[in-house]
Amino acid sequence: MKRILAIFLSIILLTTGCGDSEDSPEAGADEVTYLTAFGAVGRDAFAWVAQEKGYFRDAGLDVTIQLGAATGENIKVLSAGQAQFANLDMTGAWILAGKGQAPDIRAFAAVHQQTLVSIIALEGSGITKPKDLEGRKLGAATGSVNQLLFPAYAKLAGIDAGKVEWVNAPPAQLPSLLASGRVDALSTFLIGARGIEKAAGGKKTVVLPYSEFLPGLFGNGLMASSKVTAADPDMVRRFRDAALKGLQYTLDHPDEAAQILKKAQPTADVTAAVGEITLMTPAVKPSGVIDKTKVADALATLEGNGLIPPGLTPESVVDFSLAPTA
Repeated sequence: MKRILAIFLSIILLTTGCGDSEDSPEAGADEVTYLTAFGAVGRDAFAWVAQEKGYFRDAGLDVTIQLGAATGENIKVLSAGQAQFANLDMTGAWILAGKGQAPDIRAFAAVHQQTLVSIIALEGSGITKPKDLEGRKLGAATGSVNQLLFPAYAKLAGIDAGKVEWVNAPPAQLPSLLASGRVDALSTFLIGARGIEKAAGGKKTVVLPYSEFLPGLFGNGLMASSKVTAADPDMVRRFRDAALKGLQYTLDHPDEAAQILKKAQPTADVTAAVGEITLMTPAVKPSGVIDKTKVADALATLEGNGLIPPGLTPESVVDFSLAPTA
């Protein structure tokens, strides 16, 4: 009887998947870490959407999503090999590359085809034009593109940059800095305007986009170190395609995407996330295309405004063998 029972149990194990580890979608998946651009907000929701919808799993990836802390800090993590991929501000990364601080970082897909960096103030603050920033306190995330790009913006907008006082803070604290009056305006992303209005009790915002004076610059993009792109380009392509699929779904379903973000990150604000996704949509091509001519023009703009020295080429900041072409 014992022998018959043992045989019976063996048959059950074989037919019900004793080898689940081999059949599971996660089995043999490449384990990678991904950094969001700026905490857990709407612009980064697509990564959690790709995870929730199984796009990463189907691409043979086991992705750990970590909260990023703006361009400069994220680049340090990538360069140290502590993460394989990140959503970075491409313009900020290229400014740092020009300074020799990000020589091994390559973009492989664009999330935002234009910079979304802006000055945001509250109505009634007396700030309605760039010149009004003189003598005021301006808040920004530590190590962000906002401060890196400000000297060129100030020059072109007619601002005496020496008359602006900067107050640095973690990304999540910026809306409260403005709402409480500890700063007069923020240098942040225009897509965060609705979240700022909510933090300010419904007060409307005044938005002054950097792009008014600095057109043609890129916003966020997917990036990796050149070591990662050279070692496993197939893995990079699989990550790229899964992330961009999540981006497309996010743009098509902003409310659901915001709820997915909230499920993964309970402190996320759904209303602000929907606002960010909606406002960023006009700047996004879900294909992630990176046009080489546009990159060259952007680098020329940065060089012409003294933000980078001569010598930076499109190929030194973008891996065009991995970047979508349409």
